[in-house]
Amino acid sequence: MTVDVAPGTVAVYTDVVCAWSTVALHRFSAARSRLGLDEQVRLDLRLFLLEDVNRFAIPERMLDAEIPVVGPLEPDLGLTPWQADRSAWPVTSLPANEAVHAAAAQSPAAAEQLDMALRLAFFRDSRCISMLHEVVDVARSCDRVDADAVAAALDDGRARGAMMADYRAHRDEVQGSPHFFLADGSSVHNPGIELHWEDAGYPVVDADDPTAYDDLVRRAADAARGAAGGVPA
Repeated sequence: MTVDVAPGTVAVYTDVVCAWSTVALHRFSAARSRLGLDEQVRLDLRLFLLEDVNRFAIPERMLDAEIPVVGPLEPDLGLTPWQADRSAWPVTSLPANEAVHAAAAQSPAAAEQLDMALRLAFFRDSRCISMLHEVVDVARSCDRVDADAVAAALDDGRARGAMMADYRAHRDEVQGSPHFFLADGSSVHNPGIELHWEDAGYPVVDADDPTAYDDLVRRAADAARGAAGGVPA
């Protein structure tokens, strides 16, 4: 099934507990702002549920190996290994991802803000984002998000059905988190980064080109202009 993406929109399949996509979304946002395209290019956050794909809970050992490699790619994010008690480690990201999709019903900007806030709550602040009260507390720190509406959506499950249906429909088309899809039918997994895993169990970045996001944002903006009858930049 083809991933349907509107002109001016970039759809990204991701999971809030993916460190690689946390760097990717930070870089996407920075490139969009740097190019003056915040109002022209929207991000459509979609779920790629790693715990379901992998068939195991959030892997603490794997993330402990990833963070020292991923964190230095964007040191301003402050990504660190887990600092809280091990008993507080979150075993599922589903409530956090569901909250992002509930916020998307308010606006794309609300979804983006809550998505990054939840990522930093986990990767920087070592908060247990498996727990509803933690998710809602993070939402209350976001000025673009109606946290009460998010809490209500988590209680009645209104966002989960559509979120999971889209995930199930496109799971086989997604290479991993993050995977970006554009309106022109193209897509790219983890833009700008090439890596491999050593047998010892840690990743090695072979190449890193953050400017890949400039191209991604420009192509989305060009698609929007083309749909509106304008001339690509």
